[in-house]
Amino acid sequence: MASLYDRLKSAQPIKQKAHSHLPETCLVRERRISLGEMKGRVFDAQLMSFISNKTIQMDCKAEDLLFLDTETTGLARGAGTIAFLVGYGQFQDDELVITQVLMRDYHQEVLLLDDLLQRVKACKCLVTYNGASFDIPVLQSRLIMNRLQYELSNVPHLDLLHAARRIFKLRLGRCPLNRMEELVFNFTREDDLPGAEVPARYFDYLKQRDEGLLKDVLRHNDQDILTLARLFLHLSNLHQQPLEAEHQEDLFSLGAIYEKQGHHSRAIACYRACSDKAVRDIARLRAAEIYRKQHQDEEAVQAFETLRQNRLVNPKVFISLAKIYEHRFRDPVRALEIARQGMIYCSERIGFDAAGDRDYLDLHYRSLRLMRKVENSG
Repeated sequence: MASLYDRLKSAQPIKQKAHSHLPETCLVRERRISLGEMKGRVFDAQLMSFISNKTIQMDCKAEDLLFLDTETTGLARGAGTIAFLVGYGQFQDDELVITQVLMRDYHQEVLLLDDLLQRVKACKCLVTYNGASFDIPVLQSRLIMNRLQYELSNVPHLDLLHAARRIFKLRLGRCPLNRMEELVFNFTREDDLPGAEVPARYFDYLKQRDEGLLKDVLRHNDQDILTLARLFLHLSNLHQQPLEAEHQEDLFSLGAIYEKQGHHSRAIACYRACSDKAVRDIARLRAAEIYRKQHQDEEAVQAFETLRQNRLVNPKVFISLAKIYEHRFRDPVRALEIARQGMIYCSERIGFDAAGDRDYLDLHYRSLRLMRKVENSG
């Protein structure tokens, strides 16, 4: 027997009923903001791959992107939560066009959703902030409840919350959108309606029918769309010119992104450019490990030896060096010497508990094996 969910998905759209005492059209607002030098701009497949962590790998023209943010009757994703306002942002020539569609009453929801589908079908990629966890599931639920058969999951979707976290979390910790505004763009909203108060404001409007109550909601949503577009452009610029990152923690995080995605030359360039003490040594260690894994043995040894002499990182420097000398350079004597130095380093760093440390044990058993190897070769 088909589930209720499946039956709703296969049902015909709900026919609209006349409500002579209620307005029959949604409230639509539009404004244009000059962003400069957007006309004809293309975000190529590699750039989209960097930003999306390989989930989107296609060229996107600026006008193909649809920035989307909703305001809802609740902060949960249940079937009773309705998106009463959907804000859109699209690049047109050198401007960002922000369009807001708000349903004045519940019977207009199907109009709002029809408008949503027209815009989504015309775009190439959706861009949201936390949309994968909230906006898209809410909208998909409402499409099903209104018997509108369309899978939003089929549309390429870039959730900038995850893209921002990959770069800024090391420096900023939590990454809500207003924190991005304050610490990335040096912008603080004045008299902004907190998102948690938006549902109550909409319910007040439904009772009083005073559209003035919605001004703060519209302004809040408008700013979200603008920040979303600015953040996308900022992330694009960082990935296009990572070495110009203003903060060393962000530069290190960019290197980590490229390393994870297999772009080793870009990762090493970022790591080598990390000069601040807070990230310098760990960045050099990551670069050295890339050299080792790529069998660039001379570069790896040079990087590891520099770290070993500084004695400012961790036992993995000694472990990796011992591996290279033993397996790549066929020099068990030097490998044994390095392993023993690593054991001393662990003892000095950890003290009496070193015997139970995983890295110390690795170096200890490595030393025993290398001792036998040296003795047998003699």
